[in-house]
Amino acid sequence: MWTIVATWRMSKEGIEKGAEILKEKGSALDAIECAAKVVEDDPYYKSVGYGGLPNEEMEVELDAGFMDGDTLGFGAVCAIKGVANPVSVARQLSEKNVNCVLVGDGASQYAENHGFEMKDMLTERAKNLYRQRVLEMKQEMKAYRGHDTVGVLAVDSKGSMGAATSTSGLFMKKKGRVGDSPLVGSGLYADSEVGAAAATGIGENLMKGCISYEIVNLMKQGKSPQEACETAVFELEEKLKRRNGHFTDLSVVALNHKGEWGCATNIENYAVSVAKENEECKVYHVHRVGNRCEVVEASKQWIDQRVEE
Repeated sequence: MWTIVATWRMSKEGIEKGAEILKEKGSALDAIECAAKVVEDDPYYKSVGYGGLPNEEMEVELDAGFMDGDTLGFGAVCAIKGVANPVSVARQLSEKNVNCVLVGDGASQYAENHGFEMKDMLTERAKNLYRQRVLEMKQEMKAYRGHDTVGVLAVDSKGSMGAATSTSGLFMKKKGRVGDSPLVGSGLYADSEVGAAAATGIGENLMKGCISYEIVNLMKQGKSPQEACETAVFELEEKLKRRNGHFTDLSVVALNHKGEWGCATNIENYAVSVAKENEECKVYHVHRVGNRCEVVEASKQWIDQRVEE
């Protein structure tokens, strides 16, 4: 039974497109790339792709990762500029044996040389938000809480799995900053024999737990996707609190090879979008209750209110 899941409400339309591919017995890899591209192409969502919020120098630097759960092939682009669909570049790189992760100008040059669409990703809306933020920040540049990653996971009718991520990262980040999203094991991981996971939140902390790999490993040990997500999030939160005295946003989604999914968060108003064989796409609201998470289908009113994370 095929299933496709992704982080946030912003992925709903992409998930619906990806589901169309899976309905026709298409591949998980095609489905997740399609879903991520829909979000990248939509200027409304200001944390991914076109219209993504810029760094402190008003440049849009994008990160994306892609993993094939059958081969464990992995590709990523980091701080790439001027490329319409970083996730597609990451997918092509995942098919290579070497030079699978490219950064900065090298990533952009590779994309241009290989015929990917080049595009100015900075919109007037993003420029205006940047200027407004500069005025608000009288003294020190600080990262704005606009950091949501689209992470997409799927299992197809043949049992193959994949994972993809794409983000513009923190608003007002330092030039060249890279978070967890394009890093294998942190922002995403996929193994068709077990399952897949993706993360969203403050990358500097998510990386400390290699959280996506940890979730897949917990599923390998026999935990359900929901149990694995909750265990990984709250154990990492506790570790960070104990060792550093603080912690920040940690949110995840997971899918196993049987098509069962789960999610967890330590913040309010996290959401996931899900489409399964014989079921319509649904958005679920994820609410923390102690060291567990309550996952309920979101009401239309909540979806409308939370249309932009």
